[in-house]
Amino acid sequence: MIPKPRRLILGLLLAAEGQPLSVRDAIAGCGLFGISANSVRVALVRLSADGLIEATERGSYRLGASAHELADDVATWRHAEQRLRPWQGGWLAVHCAGLGRSDRVALRRRTRALAMLGFRELDGGLHLRPDNIEDSVDAVRKRLHALGLEKQAPVFVAGEFDTAREAAIRKLWDGKALNASYRKLRVQLEEWLARADRLEPEAAARESYLLGSNAIRHVVYDPLLPAPLVDADARHAFVETVRRFDRAGQDIWRKLGSLSGKP
Repeated sequence: MIPKPRRLILGLLLAAEGQPLSVRDAIAGCGLFGISANSVRVALVRLSADGLIEATERGSYRLGASAHELADDVATWRHAEQRLRPWQGGWLAVHCAGLGRSDRVALRRRTRALAMLGFRELDGGLHLRPDNIEDSVDAVRKRLHALGLEKQAPVFVAGEFDTAREAAIRKLWDGKALNASYRKLRVQLEEWLARADRLEPEAAARESYLLGSNAIRHVVYDPLLPAPLVDADARHAFVETVRRFDRAGQDIWRKLGSLSGKP
């Protein structure tokens, strides 16, 4: 699978943790996936026009202002479990029925914000998730707003649903599927790490990016459900493996840069 130049460039910038990315390094990184230098330059121009990246100096770019809030939140994936707190059975709720759907950009940002925090729609624009993240509903509200939810949307704590509705809420997430994905992806990453040192540097860099970005996306969009809705131990083991894989991947890319004569 060949990643799109835009996504790959943003991924490289995110992995750079605030350091600028030179055009030369962007071309070299994308070249590992068979992406032409011209396609990279076109992607850089379009990302700049969209405000997602900005020039820092001649031939270098960093994440732009419009990408920073999302990028900053995504970058916290390594510490996602630190947001968890004991679940007392209540629910966080967002009511979106009064918001429009004609503005596709706003709708996309709203949908992404809700998905990143694990909300699911019950009915009538009412989105719910277990009240087991952050230290207050205000912190959840601020994070949703930063990710793109309109400030007109009420964000509150809900509870004491009737038995049938409570059962329906708990079925909004497929806990069995989440548990299976934790175990499957963890095994996949562990098996790759066991053979990584036998791969050519370029192949190791390509594969580590593809496997790592997929695994990190699963962490970023994980709903962080409490037990008994999900196997929290399996999730923790998966996240720990992703952290270890990420460190190994970064080492591989740094060594590849050294072999290529890059700083």
